[in-house]
Amino acid sequence: MPPRSSADLVEPAVSPRADAPQHAIVRRPGGRSRGELAALGVTPDDVDVVVLSHLHFDHAGGLLAAYAAGQPPQLAFPRATVVVGRTAWDRAQHPHPRDRASFIPELPALLQATGRLELVDGERSAALGDLATFTTSDGHTPGLLLARIEGPAGPVTFLGDLIPGAPWVHLPITMGYDRFPELVIDEKRAMLERLVAEDGWAMFTHDHRWAAAKVRRDDKGRYVATDELATIAWR
Repeated sequence: MPPRSSADLVEPAVSPRADAPQHAIVRRPGGRSRGELAALGVTPDDVDVVVLSHLHFDHAGGLLAAYAAGQPPQLAFPRATVVVGRTAWDRAQHPHPRDRASFIPELPALLQATGRLELVDGERSAALGDLATFTTSDGHTPGLLLARIEGPAGPVTFLGDLIPGAPWVHLPITMGYDRFPELVIDEKRAMLERLVAEDGWAMFTHDHRWAAAKVRRDDKGRYVATDELATIAWR
């Protein structure tokens, strides 16, 4: 019998259960991550670890299986350990009225019931070991977890909602959903400086054109996205 294949997944995105307004916000179809995994020959059962930057529906909703009439919500990745920052987890458990609608009420209990939930407090997780390091950001939402891995084309940082797409590389740009916009800008500056210094890849979660890009300073000293990639197929 051939050995089981395995995979780790960052940000499963919107659930197939999500309604139309949520799809419009993120401009990507529900369940897209599973379709992309299938194209690589990876099934939900092959996924060992899922990393969430935070638990807003447009980042964590893809953990849920497709809607079935009369059935309660179920998780889509039956074997996976789910890794999320402790502060982001606490926020999902006790949301502020301003962002309460961004969370999926049933999801925390489903994750806890698996016994495979890992809450991260520092730079490493037990599930991923040396494969990934983490930093946190608090400007968009408290405890946003940003994963960095060493890829075959250089270091890759999954930027979550700190820098959700190439237009947000421009330092002053923030989102209306950000809890603390000025803090976002300070955190962006630090992250962009790191990406420039290490010649790393920025991985975007909300860009309808680009999956990833590098960051440079132009002749006026502004941060700009370069070497943009529409798709990623690194192994």
